[in-house]
Amino acid sequence: MDVRTTRFGVIEIAEDRVITFPKGMLGFPGKTRWCLLQPGDDACFFWLQSLDEPGLAFVVTDPTLFEPEYSAPIRSEQMEQLALDKLEDAQVFVIVNKIDQQLTGNLQGPLIINTLARIGEQMVVAEKRWTTRHPLMKVDKAEQAASA
Repeated sequence: MDVRTTRFGVIEIAEDRVITFPKGMLGFPGKTRWCLLQPGDDACFFWLQSLDEPGLAFVVTDPTLFEPEYSAPIRSEQMEQLALDKLEDAQVFVIVNKIDQQLTGNLQGPLIINTLARIGEQMVVAEKRWTTRHPLMKVDKAEQAASA
């Protein structure tokens, strides 16, 4: 299927790469179809591209790459909504933002994706140690120039 994006032009993705967020995402309730774009085999950052809105995409990452003890508590009703039989079938991502020279992750609003059924949901974590702008890493000038 061809997907029109403002960042990458028209890209082709397989139908089995579509991730459905039945409730949408926080602030974007009507945007339910997404795909995960991987810039390279060894990438730790990905693009979560909306299939409903060409200009809507988020940089996401696995939070445990930066905070190994991070976990998103998934309640039994959430497992049901995600059609999850076991936690091992879930992948957790967080939305990444750049503030000055710092990359931050929204560890209070993780994205939980059932990798088998390709159903996702953005959850809200009440644990106070995690924030919406949790520092992940500094970006230096050389890295910025290389990514430009």
